[in-house]
Amino acid sequence: QVQLVETGGKLVQTGGSLRLSCTVSGRAVGTYALAWFRQAPGKEREIVAAISWSGINTHYTDSVKGRFTISRDKTKNTVSLQMNNSKPDDTAEYYCAAARGGTYYKAPPSLATEYHYWGQGTQVSVSS
Repeated sequence: QVQLVETGGKLVQTGGSLRLSCTVSGRAVGTYALAWFRQAPGKEREIVAAISWSGINTHYTDSVKGRFTISRDKTKNTVSLQMNNSKPDDTAEYYCAAARGGTYYKAPPSLATEYHYWGQGTQVSVSS
């Protein structure tokens, strides 16, 4: 059983920073690709950023490039999302997700349907 627990969501002002963290537990989780998705009210869930199990490859949605950074610590089985220069459009529930089947050089998946395990979510609100 793989479990993901997110922390770090909060209310910040436009331009502010925050860091989301996700602790992943279970068998072989070090070989999983990890990602952050978000879902705002009335909108579909979208990928924010993803990282391969090796940490070599990353993927970002265009709207967060240059502002957000995804990283993973394989010694602690955590994945983090550093959010800088936050905007009101970043307001959403943020979910951590894990995907089986990665290889060392394989890019992380970018579709929600490719992820097998999900956390409960953490709320991020950015005030204007």
